[in-house]
Amino acid sequence: MATRDSMDNLMQQVEDSIRYAEEQFKQSSLQEHYNDDDYTKALQQLEETYQDIAKMAQSANSQQREQLHRMRLQLQQLQNTLILEGQ
Repeated sequence: MATRDSMDNLMQQVEDSIRYAEEQFKQSSLQEHYNDDDYTKALQQLEETYQDIAKMAQSANSQQREQLHRMRLQLQQLQNTLILEGQ
């Protein structure tokens, strides 16, 4: 079972990654410029966080896995938005 602290830390990482990606998306949309380094960094951060969720799920109980699954879906949705809008 994943510890409560490790779950809390991961949840904070997810929130931070999402906030950063949304900020970069907003800035890129306003500038109509999608290929800057920060935009790419935001996508990379989302992917790294996604991978961290997958690792945590291996040691999580069923309730934690459900929570991790919801976080993973949220990240995927944002990744898809950034990729589709950035093209």
